[in-house]
Amino acid sequence: MDTFLKEKWLNIAELAEYLGVNKDTIRNWIKNDTGIPAHKIGRQWKFKLTDIDEWVKSGKSSL
Repeated sequence: MDTFLKEKWLNIAELAEYLGVNKDTIRNWIKNDTGIPAHKIGRQWKFKLTDIDEWVKSGKSSL
């Protein structure tokens, strides 16, 4: 099975811990359309680490 298909989806709390920011910061990034690669699944926001890492490396997280 492809590694990408096995990658775990993170929720807001897990992503906040991974990035070392507050959960509200993640919510604000989503709300303010910063380009954060977020996917709404049901009522929850989910994130793939590979997408997040690329977003951070692109510099868009600092806008």
